[in-house]
Amino acid sequence: LSVTSPYNADFDGDEMNMHVPQSPETKAEFSEIMAVARNIVSPQSNKPVMGIVQDTLLGCRLMTKRDTMISKELFMNICLWVDDWDGTIPAPAILKPRPLWTGKQIFNMFLPNVNLKKSSAWHADPKGESEDISTGDTRVLIQN
Repeated sequence: LSVTSPYNADFDGDEMNMHVPQSPETKAEFSEIMAVARNIVSPQSNKPVMGIVQDTLLGCRLMTKRDTMISKELFMNICLWVDDWDGTIPAPAILKPRPLWTGKQIFNMFLPNVNLKKSSAWHADPKGESEDISTGDTRVLIQN
């Protein structure tokens, strides 16, 4: 669904034409030049033309909420869907009465190696709060 905005598709009966490459050279050219992953940023405005919307955005929000806890069975099932998973799992966030992982731990498994520290533009942290702990979940800290 996130790739529909560059085509101005709004699901009201839109039609599209499809070009099918015939030769191996054309197939290679299509995969290099016309792949969606290579056309995320518009050359006209130098801005992204697509992003996560609707169900994907809602799923990311629900998965990273502070109270989202995941059982070992579900955690392992999700790990099996990560293409480059190396078979190691992080230590659970909660050990007793049974091991539980957070949704943020799942996100950490498939994020690329980046370091990022950002604060929410809409909700400020309470005055005098520690730099390391965000009680209101208003800061994002990614360290790889």
